[in-house]
Amino acid sequence: MIDLRSDTVTKPTASMRRAMAEAEVGDDVYREDPTVNALEARAAEILGKPAALFVPTGSMGNAIAIKLHTHHGQEVICDDKAHILDWELAMTAWFSGCLARPVPTRDGILSWSAIEPVIKNPGGFNAPTAMVNLEHPHNMGGGTLYAIAAIDEICQRAHARNLNVHMDGARLFNAVARSGLAPARIVANVDTVMTCLSKGLGAPVGSLLAGPADLITRARIHRKQLGGGMRQAGILAAAGLVALAESPQRMHDDHANARLLAEAVGVDPATIQTNIVIFEIQSNPAEFIAHLQSEAIRASAIGGQRIRLVTHYDVSRQDCERAASVLSGLLHS
Repeated sequence: MIDLRSDTVTKPTASMRRAMAEAEVGDDVYREDPTVNALEARAAEILGKPAALFVPTGSMGNAIAIKLHTHHGQEVICDDKAHILDWELAMTAWFSGCLARPVPTRDGILSWSAIEPVIKNPGGFNAPTAMVNLEHPHNMGGGTLYAIAAIDEICQRAHARNLNVHMDGARLFNAVARSGLAPARIVANVDTVMTCLSKGLGAPVGSLLAGPADLITRARIHRKQLGGGMRQAGILAAAGLVALAESPQRMHDDHANARLLAEAVGVDPATIQTNIVIFEIQSNPAEFIAHLQSEAIRASAIGGQRIRLVTHYDVSRQDCERAASVLSGLLHS
């Protein structure tokens, strides 16, 4: 089966499995797991932030970040295709008591000129704006990226308005591979960043939330509130350490494979920035997905007539060539 539904389906590598089997562990709720401590220290170093926290999922990391930057009854600005808006079970409202203020975008990429008009000041009628959420790369935008100048401008101007900025960097290392910029440079001016170990990096479980030490101390409490105290989590953190060390350098292959698939489905390969291809079909999406399944190919229908393909290290170039042939034949039959 050629599984293009998501890069979350990756299996841990042999080196990850060895590291997991040999991991030194302790009770992480007491901060006594040496492997978790090592992962958090390494993540903080890579991301250029004072501290980092290992969390079970990216959704938990985002939910905690929003909680850190807001009070009940405030607003969070995001784009209208944001993961925190559509795919995280309304946690902005449920956990933080805040309203998401979505800004229409073509491909999930915000600009300051679009953000500024929707900022609300404290007053008798408006819920005040507390923070801005940037998703980089953008999942439902098709793996799209912010220009570094745009990230810097949004952060600078948001901070001038006393707004915090969180980056949902679930696939941050895809952005690193595409841009050539170091992770710490990309996130230098955001207040917090979440990045996943369990997508293109290939670890079986886990994400990281990084930011100022005082916020990460508070984040640890929120993690426990959400049931994220994982005790002997070093078994999982060990795979994360391997993922950070070994996986980023091969992400260029995933991007090249995505461009191959894009061409097969009629999307200009030059528009594909990372490992996600989104295209529209004229037929019934459920039937289209079922037909692919009959050819031992899995893909995702993501609403309307849109289909999403995501490349990762568990699908080879040969797999993608076969998938491209099937997709092209199906779309042009």
